[in-house]
Amino acid sequence: MGTDVSGLPEGLVNLADHEAHSATVLDANAQAYFNGGAADEITLRENVLAWQRIPLWPRVLRPLAGGHTRVKLLGRTLAHPILIAPMAYQRLAHPHGELATALAAAVLGAGLVLSTQASTPLEDVAQVVLGEADRGPLWLQLYLQPDRGFTRALVQRAEAAGYEALVLTVDAPVNGARDRERRAGFTLPPGISAVNLQGLQAPAPAALRPGQSPLFDDLLTHAPSWDDVIWLREQTRLPVLLKGITHPADAKQALACGVAGLIVSNHGGRTLDTLPATATLLPAIAQAVGDALPLLVDGGIRRGTDVLKAIALGATAVLVGRPVIHGLAIAGATGVAHVIRLLRDELEIAMALSGCRTLDEASAALWSRQSG
Repeated sequence: MGTDVSGLPEGLVNLADHEAHSATVLDANAQAYFNGGAADEITLRENVLAWQRIPLWPRVLRPLAGGHTRVKLLGRTLAHPILIAPMAYQRLAHPHGELATALAAAVLGAGLVLSTQASTPLEDVAQVVLGEADRGPLWLQLYLQPDRGFTRALVQRAEAAGYEALVLTVDAPVNGARDRERRAGFTLPPGISAVNLQGLQAPAPAALRPGQSPLFDDLLTHAPSWDDVIWLREQTRLPVLLKGITHPADAKQALACGVAGLIVSNHGGRTLDTLPATATLLPAIAQAVGDALPLLVDGGIRRGTDVLKAIALGATAVLVGRPVIHGLAIAGATGVAHVIRLLRDELEIAMALSGCRTLDEASAALWSRQSG
């Protein structure tokens, strides 16, 4: 395969091409980490398939001139509804890691959610993003640490660096059973670590009695609760979003806790296998919260039609994960920018062919024969 003038390999015309070519670049260790899911990877596969199963039912001969992809989110107007999902250890995919992803996101107007487990200091990433005039939002993803003082200090670092919101992941009190990683013997290579967690001390192991569980009677004694969501809100002036909401009852409880938004997510199929696909979960969450909160969704977004369907199902915006890693592995910032551009171009095409001049016109009528 040759290379075109952009520095990208020839023949990359969609996100599936990026995934296929990245397999020639990523080593087995990195592939297992980035591409693998939990257990039998049923949820991982269903995330993609569920979007594909939703048909679009377009209207024709509608006025389309002057259309656009802009959306409003947390007080800002974004050029388009595509954000980069939080993903750890991006220097496993490319030496420039999160800096390359941040640069591409900023230039293409995509929001960026930086992982707590990033392999690049959060301040360095912020410097890359904040200097771009047409950038999207810059958010920091958090796992609440047993040492709440460390979490508070990390939040203060984010505020000082210019991050605009916090995304608390709530669906992973423990890792899923990631068979692909275990088969590959996944390890972080020398020089790559969660640099923003340096200095964090793990709690001393509990003295377990016979018959007690190391999981339930030790590790999970530090698991966060709804009270901790309220605690986090009290520690910061930044809006707090919850990532990992899959049940309408939890969505309602989050609303009662005063959060600023929800991300419908099953962790990319990396935690609990057999969880429904996010495309399946989104409508019930949207019905539960109505217009009270902005909803975002991740998991299996691979086409511009998927983005349009997500909006029609009730989301304000989407987050994209693995395809970004594939582009990053292939060509650094150029590869990530290409992935974002492909999705946005496909979104515009899908809107035009569905009779949607703006995303406000994407509704249930696009996919439900009982509507419109």
